[in-house]
Amino acid sequence: MTEKARICILGGGFGGLYAALRLSELPWNPPGAPEIVLIDNNDRFLFSPLLYELLTGELQSWEIAPPFSELLANTRVRFHQGTVSDINLENRQVHLEDGMEFTYDRAILALGGETPLNLVPGCADYAFPFRTIADAYRLEERLRLLEASDKDKIRIAVVGGGYSGVELACKLADRLQKRGRLRLVEKGTEILQTSTEFNRKAATKALEERGIWIDLETTTEEITADTISLLYRGQVDPIPVDLVVWTIGTQVASVVQSLPVKHTQRGQVEVTRTLQAIDHPELFAVGDLAYSLDASGQPVPTTAQAAMQQADYAAWNVWASLSDRPLLPFEYQGLGEMMTLGIDNATLTGLGVKLEGQMAHLLRRLAYLYRMPTFDHQLKVGLNWITQPVREFFSQSGLPR
Repeated sequence: MTEKARICILGGGFGGLYAALRLSELPWNPPGAPEIVLIDNNDRFLFSPLLYELLTGELQSWEIAPPFSELLANTRVRFHQGTVSDINLENRQVHLEDGMEFTYDRAILALGGETPLNLVPGCADYAFPFRTIADAYRLEERLRLLEASDKDKIRIAVVGGGYSGVELACKLADRLQKRGRLRLVEKGTEILQTSTEFNRKAATKALEERGIWIDLETTTEEITADTISLLYRGQVDPIPVDLVVWTIGTQVASVVQSLPVKHTQRGQVEVTRTLQAIDHPELFAVGDLAYSLDASGQPVPTTAQAAMQQADYAAWNVWASLSDRPLLPFEYQGLGEMMTLGIDNATLTGLGVKLEGQMAHLLRRLAYLYRMPTFDHQLKVGLNWITQPVREFFSQSGLPR
């Protein structure tokens, strides 16, 4: 490289942050080491698979949402907080809502997905999504108001019987205990349709043990301030509710959908085996917004583990493309599934192992600790988890700590 290049990474989720950290570690020649800029509209990274634990107090926000400034300290990566408003592929420029512009030589699209709230009348006004740390805070505030009220029962409908809906329903039931009256609404014939039979049975058992009503083959017709109208076998029934949580769907951000590249019907960017946008080799795409195929020609799932694996390959291929090295085709490796099913309960399947209960819960925690983005953060969180039982013992016993 004769001039200093700039790499722009748009989005600081699993795909974007992990790609940035990997790029920082790769062996650049010091005179020509590129500038690496990570842009995200939040000031914190979110380890989203552990977001549910905030609602039950099992984890604290600093553990699962550390600041980018902390994670990127002592790296080559510069962080800029801002919202991407436009990407000019011809001029290779990124425009932000605050007026800032960044010219790039290589860019990694990692803006993730958004929860669509325009699918049902009243959804945008009355339903609570659960994807971001802001969503979790908003839901927490609503729950506290309901818990402080004089309501005998707190009636909650969780719409969507996928992973997020099932995990959320179990956590909410454990938090509310006898005051909770929960129902899980799923339009399909079974919950967790893309999961294994083992996980489906364990989840059904966990839901039934908590008294959560499962509405299968049921669609949501309308949501109001205090009702949810459900359609089942041609009949619509308005059900009284205090809270509706919406977990259905993922849509690609409009700024990505408007790019002049090849998209799927869902708006995802189609990429080559090397994770480059078709006809735009300088643009890489990872995570929820990327339509990527594995070695067998099957679509790569839009999961955190897939995004982390893509991040590693995208970083390597950006480095290779700027260093005159061969690029590597992405090879996805499915490592199994982990799912939380309430406090101290989970399932773990993969690599020939099938577990549920407290042991699965412990292994899930350890696996996620290992996958946290930096060693320093792993150390802080790990020490907190180890010492927490000791602190709780002294707190409950009244002895000085």
